[in-house]
Formats: sequence, structure tokens, C-alpha cells
Amino acid sequence: MRNLNRVTVVGASLAGLRAVQALRREGFDGELTLIGAEAHTPYNRPPLSKSVLQGDDDVSLPGAEDLGEEWLRGRVAVGLDSVGKEVTLDDGSTVHYDGLVIATGARPRRLAEHPAGVHTLRTIEDSLALRAELNTGHRRVVVIGGGFIGGEVASTARALGHQVTLVDSAPHPMLAAFGTDTARWLARHHQSHGVELISGTRVVGFGGGSRVTEVRLSDGRSIPADLVVAGMGVTPNTEWLEAGGLTVEDGVVCEATLYARGAADIVAAGDVVRWPHSLYGDALVRVEHWSNANDQGAVAAANLLAGPENAKPFADLPSFATHVHGARIQSAGLPQLADEARLVAGAFEEGSFAVGLARGGVLVGAVAVDSPKDLIKLKRGIAAGSSLDAVVA
Repeated sequence: MRNLNRVTVVGASLAGLRAVQALRREGFDGELTLIGAEAHTPYNRPPLSKSVLQGDDDVSLPGAEDLGEEWLRGRVAVGLDSVGKEVTLDDGSTVHYDGLVIATGARPRRLAEHPAGVHTLRTIEDSLALRAELNTGHRRVVVIGGGFIGGEVASTARALGHQVTLVDSAPHPMLAAFGTDTARWLARHHQSHGVELISGTRVVGFGGGSRVTEVRLSDGRSIPADLVVAGMGVTPNTEWLEAGGLTVEDGVVCEATLYARGAADIVAAGDVVRWPHSLYGDALVRVEHWSNANDQGAVAAANLLAGPENAKPFADLPSFATHVHGARIQSAGLPQLADEARLVAGAFEEGSFAVGLARGGVLVGAVAVDSPKDLIKLKRGIAAGSSLDAVVA
């Protein structure tokens, strides 16, 4: 283990917490500082769009209660001096480091116009504010974006009895991530559970003045809304790094070992990272899934202690799971890279199936609905670099 006296972790969500735990587990006994923008103990974010909206407040993360006094709550990093090895905080103070873990995550994209009644969903405060509005009676809820967050919110709002309209710019929700056939199934699945689906158009603004009453679409239509949830993806929190000497392009660009490019004392983990993935020809990828943040936090910390020459590349297979209107949807790999998708198990009309996605005939991703065993088989094929034909056979 290299000799580091002071390690600073910026970002106190899942990746940052796992980094802190790994540093102590690996034997680091120097000064450790965790900087977190929120005042809360680190918590689990996936329930925010599901169970929390239905009244369950359990978002605990194991080990979060053991952070002790090393944690700076409610402090935001606003600058980095990678030469002087200092992080500047929003109160003007600075924190020195010998080793730095960047885990500042991402924030929801927002439209320029954001009147009352329009919500984004990233923090526990966001979820509780949305829950409070959902609890005031049956509402006309418009969800912008058919991705994972949008789909989960639409599903939860329908389960609570609300009228839900889902607006997505693609022809079908999750088209890029799932491929045409699975995306078509998902569209039918939403509709069969009472969600009005408006596809192939964008939201361009809101009506109603200070409080939203309608949503305006790029095709000229307007649809009534008492409540809007914007799930239009996220933007990595990298503004504080722009003058820090690191390569920042849709995230912190890192080596395969999660070391920031050109740095020997800075690693990064979670939603904020772009790194070359060996399973995909070393293409730079950025993954926004829970499992990725969970695993990368620990690996980045271990690599920081090991040093660049002894660090191990991070090549875990990305994976994600969600529940939409009672169906368990799982994905693995990077399906968006595929140029071919094929049904390998089950049937779309039965609502239980698995799809393999390939590029140049080689598996790069998989999607399964209520078919976990088939997903495991496909994941093994992706990790092994198998052809789609071999998996189907």
C-alpha cells in the first residue's frame, strides 16, 4: 500500500460511502475527510421513485451510520487545485489531500422554465415534495421522459390512482437502451396499465404562470397537467473541476483503473466517471446505475491506495433492474451499442422474455422481463465475448 497521509472523498452518496468503507477496510489509517453536499447520512436513491412515493421512508444504506466525525455535511466543492492538492468549498475553506476520490455524481436536467408543480427527482427532499403533492388527491400527472426514472414514477403514480401521461421524444420509451421490440413491448405495457403515452415529441414549455396547468409540446399540442415530473436524464457534476487541470468531457475522463487521466493521486467513481471499458473495445462509457456506483467506489479507493502501477482495471459488466407496473425489467451490458436484437427466450405477448443485443454479431447487452435465469445466461455470454448465434443455440 502506498504511503498516503490524507485522503479526501468528494461526494457523500453511494460511491463516496463505498470508497470510505473500502479505504478503512484496506487498512488506510491516515486522515480521511468525506465532503457531502447534503446534510443527510448517505442514503439509497432507487426507492425515491418507487416505495418512498408510496409512503415507505426506508432509504438506509448499511454502514452509513458509522461515518463519524470525518464527514463534512452540507458542504459543496466549488474548485480543485490539482497542483496544490486542495479542494475549495462553498464557504471559502480548503481541504488538502494526498489522495482524492471524486464521487460527485450527477443532477437532473431541467428545462429553462420551472414553475411550481414541476418536479425533478434526485434527492430525498425531491421525493418527499413530490409525495406530498401526490397525496393531495387524484391529479393529472405528466411525466417527461420514458427512461428508468420516468417509467418508475409513471408506474407508481398509476398505482396511487392518478391519471398519468408519459411524454417521450423517441418513438417508444427506452428505445435506445432496449431495442425496438422490447421498447414496443414497454409502450404497450404502460398503456395496458392506464398510462397515456405520447411519443415522438418534446416538451417545450409550460402554461399557467407561476403554477403549471398545462404542458406544451413541440408538435403544437398542449396537454393539461396538475403536476409534472421531469425525468430527462442527468448531467455529471463536474463544474467544480473545470479549472482543476483534469480532462472533463461528459464526466471525468479516467483510465481503465479509474485514475483521472494524467493524475497519479486522483481517482473517480460513480455517475461522474467516463472510462474505457475493455468489454467494448476500450470505448469511453459513463454508467448511471446503482450497481456501478456501488462497485466503482470500492475499486477506485483500493486502486488509490495501491498506486497507478499496481491498480486494477474496472471492467465489471453494467447491470440494472427496475419494476414497472409489476414487471421486473433487468438489463446488462451496454445495449445502446447494439446493431441487432433477437428474442432468445419467452414471448413478448406473454410478458416474460429475454432479448440478446449484439454488435457485429457479438453480444454487448441483454434485456429480460420476468426472466432472471435467462438474463444470467446472457450476462455470461457478454462477459465471455460470445456471439449472439452461440447464445441462441
